Amino acid sequence: MAESSKEELVQLIKRFGAYLTVKMSNIFSISFHNLNARSVGAIAGLAVAIVFTWRLLRSPSAPQRRQPKRQAPAASSSSITSHINAPFSPSGVSPSEDARAQNVVDEFFQPTKPTLGQIVRQKLSEGRKVTCQLLGVLLEETSPEELQKQVTVKSSVLEVLLEITKYCDLYLMERVLDDESEKKVLLALEEAGVFTSGGLVKDKVLFCSTEIGRASFVRQLEPDWHIDTNLEIVSQLARFIKYELHISPTRTERTASNVFSSPSLEQFFGSV
Repeated sequence: MAESSKEELVQLIKRFGAYLTVKMSNIFSISFHNLNARSVGAIAGLAVAIVFTWRLLRSPSAPQRRQPKRQAPAASSSSITSHINAPFSPSGVSPSEDARAQNVVDEFFQPTKPTLGQIVRQKLSEGRKVTCQLLGVLLEETSPEELQKQVTVKSSVLEVLLEITKYCDLYLMERVLDDESEKKVLLALEEAGVFTSGGLVKDKVLFCSTEIGRASFVRQLEPDWHIDTNLEIVSQLARFIKYELHISPTRTERTASNVFSSPSLEQFFGSV
């Protein structure tokens, strides 16, 4: 029985080795810079899979009494051909058990999709402070005149916005025409749940009466990222801000190496 178990172990290790050669080549084709905690965990879990599978394959087999060696009758040519063409299976391991072992490895090496939080941190290059315009980015409205009538928060951008507040010091800002517009904006943001996460408070929503005033806010706050729909402001701030994101429904030429462009904030982070 001991010799049979050793043979099973050797065959299992060989099978794992051949199968893992392909899997490991796919994993290590990615640079170590891009490995995340889940990738490392998958590799570490492989050791557990090997031990678990080995114990699983050993447990069903019961001890068998050694039979006296007999002279095998001459085999016919048809039986020999059938034996040669039969799929190879190590001693004591059925094809179903072999497939089960392969499934264990497959499960550990399934490609994992990064979370939205991981994408946000990667896209923002670990930036810790972000300033963002409201109109056309977080709000459906695109002009201060529209804010006098109504304020509508984009539902598609809320998830991204809340993820940003988890990792960054976020300031929202906009040009308004009157105090009533300010109240409407704050109320709409509150009803949308923007202030419930704890990462954003009303004091970090800034209002001004001119576009130049918004640019001045950005200069004073010195963020790692600024998000805006006004290409002129983006161009003016490019030499002062580390990174900028220009939100525009139409494709625009890149004005500087540190300026990125996207039709919407949610599309920039790939959440739609």
